[in-house]
Amino acid sequence: MSSHTPPPGAPVVTGYRDLLRITEFTGLYVGFTLTVGASTLSGFALGTLVSRQTSSPFLTAVSMYGATFAAVLGALTLMSVADGRRPRRTVVVLQCLSLLGVAAQAIPGLPLPARFGLLLVLGFFQSLGTGTRMGLLAEVVPASAYAMARSLMNITSGGTAVLGYAIGAVLLRQLSPHQVFVLAAVLTALGLVVLAATVRDHSIRLTRRPGLRQTWSTNAALFADPGQRALLLNLWVPNGLVVGCEALFLSYAPDHAGTLLAAGSAGLLVGDLAVGRLLTADRRRRYAYGLRLLLAVPYLLFVLDPPMAVVTVAVFAASVGFAATLPLQEQLLELTPDPVRGQVQGVESAGRMTWQGLGAAIAGGAAQYLAPGAAITAVAVVSLAVTVLSRPAVERARSARGVRSEPA
Repeated sequence: MSSHTPPPGAPVVTGYRDLLRITEFTGLYVGFTLTVGASTLSGFALGTLVSRQTSSPFLTAVSMYGATFAAVLGALTLMSVADGRRPRRTVVVLQCLSLLGVAAQAIPGLPLPARFGLLLVLGFFQSLGTGTRMGLLAEVVPASAYAMARSLMNITSGGTAVLGYAIGAVLLRQLSPHQVFVLAAVLTALGLVVLAATVRDHSIRLTRRPGLRQTWSTNAALFADPGQRALLLNLWVPNGLVVGCEALFLSYAPDHAGTLLAAGSAGLLVGDLAVGRLLTADRRRRYAYGLRLLLAVPYLLFVLDPPMAVVTVAVFAASVGFAATLPLQEQLLELTPDPVRGQVQGVESAGRMTWQGLGAAIAGGAAQYLAPGAAITAVAVVSLAVTVLSRPAVERARSARGVRSEPA
């Protein structure tokens, strides 16, 4: 199991400033932020372009979220490249491929089928890149600072996405979608430069050649482990279903959807900041179950159609519960053998992204037959049931972590 310990002389990390003094972490962090910004602008531009050309809500939604479904293809096929012996080369090559894909979207007159094909390819490469980055992250920061590092990246990712959509909306009033694609390509290129200049290769890597067989072998071992399986279930399903609740805000309250989305973003940022920065590892694990409950419980109010002020507070409170992801990710890392950390973290990320898309589809399907408020509550009930029913398995995973961490 994971035995990652900081080398002699490794920096002591007590806060975000200490993290940012680690050159490789700063490179991963800045490169990640630029990539998220580029992805947000590119997705918004593509959604706008598809909406203008087709007037189809379905195709518009797919154009904005279709990359999340492609992420699972990376998890099932070549995610083992995240643990190759040359992680720097891997992440740089994947960033180059992403740059080519984003730049290709800027070609005027490109047929929509070609744009959707590029979207899937980009989602595939991005999922592999995320796995490689997360594997490197676990190696460039001390194990005790891993949750703090993920917290900072989660906070920045959420903030960058919100800012990216806001800036994208402004830019698309002045620029064409193709020009916004060019801006996204520039951000992707800057991320490539940062990664190439700061990241180095590490030695805790697979001795076997990465590929389809290695990916399947590691995934089979991952899902055969009941503890890791329970953690992945809780990282994917409750979160994804609650994202489905958020996907119905526009249908539930068209005039207030922006306020509700902003409240959700604020809750997400506050939760990650408080849990990742202010709580110790033991307290994070102690509060993890309560946070998972908090993620869904406030949405039970929607069936009652309460005043908008109450709904806004409920959405804010529920989004704080997304911070339960941090202690679950810590536990998953501790149960993961060092040589396959990148692949496991990549599978976790890809599965979470895929379930966000599935959650939106499930909630949207429920809203075809139920009122939006009732559909939101129904989906929240399922999320809550998954959390409650899987708690014994998560607790067993926690106990297994304690046993495995004992010296032989």
